[in-house]
Parts: sequence; C-alpha cells; structure tokens
Amino acid sequence: MRALRIILVVTVILGGLFVIADRVAVGFAEDKAADRIKSSEGLATTPDVSIEGFPFLTQVAGGELDDVKIGIKDFEASAEGGKGTAGGTATIRIDALDAEMHGVRFNGDYSSATANSASGSATVSYAELLKAAKSQPTAVAPGVTAQVIGLSDGGNGKIKVEVTATVLGTKLPQPVSVLSSVAVVGGDTVRVHADGLPKLGVDLAEGRIRSITDFEQKIDGLPGGIELDKVEAATDGVDISVKGSDVKLVG
Repeated sequence: MRALRIILVVTVILGGLFVIADRVAVGFAEDKAADRIKSSEGLATTPDVSIEGFPFLTQVAGGELDDVKIGIKDFEASAEGGKGTAGGTATIRIDALDAEMHGVRFNGDYSSATANSASGSATVSYAELLKAAKSQPTAVAPGVTAQVIGLSDGGNGKIKVEVTATVLGTKLPQPVSVLSSVAVVGGDTVRVHADGLPKLGVDLAEGRIRSITDFEQKIDGLPGGIELDKVEAATDGVDISVKGSDVKLVG
C-alpha cells in the first residue's frame, strides 16, 4: 500500500509539472506568434493570440493545433472605392478584427503556419464607411447638387443615410434620410443600396439620385487572405462576418 501511495504521489507531481510546463510552453508560443503576426502584417500594435486546447505540447508533437484565436485592434485594411466614390481611399480602419483559426498546420522549423479554415468578425465604424460616399457635393442635375453627410444605425439591420441637397442655389432646410440595405458582394466589397429614394425637392431620375445614395467600399488585404462573408448594420457601425480557407497566419 505504501508503494502504491508513493506511485500515486509521484504521478500527481509529474502530472502537475507537465501541466505547468505545458502552460509555460503555450504562453511562450502565443507571445512569439503575436510578434510574428505583428511583423508580417505590419501592425501598429501587438495582436492578442490564444492557442486553445489541452495539452498544447501533444498538439505540437502532432504538427497541428486545434484552434488559434487572434484579436487585432485598429487594423488598417487596404481599401478601394467603388461606385459612388470620389477616387476611393487608400486604407480603411477596422476597429476590431477577431478570427478563430481551425486546424493550424506548421512546417518543420515553425517559420510558417496555415489554418485549414477560419471564421470571425470585424467592425467598421460609420465614420470610416462614410469615406466611401462622395465627400463633396456632386451635381446630379442642372442646378442641383447633393451629398451624403451621415451614416447611422437605422434599425432592423438597415443603415440610415442622410443626404443634403442644394437646388438652384437654395439649400434644403433639413437633411433628408433614407433607409438602406447593406450586403457583401464578391467576398471583398460592402455595398450600401437605398431601399427607397429621398425627396430632394425636385423631380430627378432614379439613377441620378442613386448616384449619391448608393455606394460601395472594397475592403481587402485582410490577414492571411480572409474574406468578407456577411454584413449587418449595428449601433456604432457595421458588423462583418469573415471567413477563409487555407489561411496563412505567418511565413
């Protein structure tokens, strides 16, 4: 019985040491991965990296990690204006980009890692999205100019688009608004499309009005080639679902 107790005590001690070693190793790996991602993506701040699953060391021995979570604040994605833009913008700031990588494989010297799949979310403020709309008054008809001056939450997944107009030198006393649907097209573009047309105080063809109210913002250059999936209007901006396959984390 004494020998059995000794074996049990030794087993518990060794198990505890293994857990400690495993947690130390995963913490070290998370810090190194965060530094590599910061460097490879040219980030201003170090991202949060969390390697999920236990034990970590057996996952490393098998050459694949179950799940890795990455959180990036104020990520500067490359942006290109689409329809309804005045030349586009060079970058667009994503307030928060969170992604969960599944089945992360790495090469023999751990210099690169690739995830089988990824899912996550991103948040873009209305102020950033507004850059995609024309920032200067645009002539929509002889004697009529208009521009989008504000975006906000319209409720039920819609964006409220505020438009001001000047007709024959007279500016509308109040901005007019319209509820717009927002969608992802092509895996890299957010499209805002008015459900109806605002009344600008003069009869105009639908196409002329939509040249102001409707616009697109291309967002690409996300880490590892992650793409946009779905988008919905929220309180402070648009919430975007992202996804990807064979996503390259580092290397």
